[in-house]
Amino acid sequence: MPRPDAPAVGTTKWRAGVWDEGEDRLAAEEPLQILINGEPLSVVMRTPGSDLELALGLLWSERVITDLGQVTRILISAEAAETEARLNVAGELVESNLIDLHLAGAVHLPERSFLASSACGVCGATTIESLALDFPPLPDGPVLPASLLPVLPERLRAGQRVFDQTGGLHAAGLFDLEGQLRILREDVGRHNAVDKVVGRALLDGLLPAAGYLLAVSGRAGYEIVQKAIAAGIPVLAAVGAPSSLAVATARKFNQSLVGFLRGDRFNVYSGGRRLV
Repeated sequence: MPRPDAPAVGTTKWRAGVWDEGEDRLAAEEPLQILINGEPLSVVMRTPGSDLELALGLLWSERVITDLGQVTRILISAEAAETEARLNVAGELVESNLIDLHLAGAVHLPERSFLASSACGVCGATTIESLALDFPPLPDGPVLPASLLPVLPERLRAGQRVFDQTGGLHAAGLFDLEGQLRILREDVGRHNAVDKVVGRALLDGLLPAAGYLLAVSGRAGYEIVQKAIAAGIPVLAAVGAPSSLAVATARKFNQSLVGFLRGDRFNVYSGGRRLV
């Protein structure tokens, strides 16, 4: 049986001058090893759940795979046994500690480390120049009403089931052009949450996601922008601040980047012509 999404731990609490014993629910953070054709590729620190989506999203954003048809077989290793997963999985996968994806044809890996943590994503991320070798600028459009954006954080927050228990998870949500939430994933790593969304979109045949926008609960760093560009997402909206490299990347690749999306206010850093 899968372990709880938010494991309980004992804690001592200080409240109004009085000590008390209790317990807290914490966001789970555990390693997931990703293999390609039986060979180790990466160890990712993540919140268990949607592990196949996470692996597929990571490989898509790093251009290891460019088509779902390249994946010929997937082995999932849980605590005590190995199972084989099918690509058309519609729901959550049983949590695992190892995923081995078998790919057809030659495998091309980025010339950098794939060791990842929940804090930094894939360390040593590619530069804007090397990113341009893999992805063209996003096409113009679509045009959205600016009034659509302020409703996204509330709809994103409403779907954060595990955040309600822990207060310690990031969220990423893929919305359609009417503001309806299509895919939501949570994780201790903001980039992991995006990879899970991209992996789910890949399984659902939604990539490139030119008719969707991505909202994230935290800040917009370079890696979030890069993953959204890889997925073909034209609009990225973040509750927090963007980084300077994120803004430069969004501008180079014709992506609309919005930050500080709070209440009825937001800042547009790139691609404002998509918002009317």
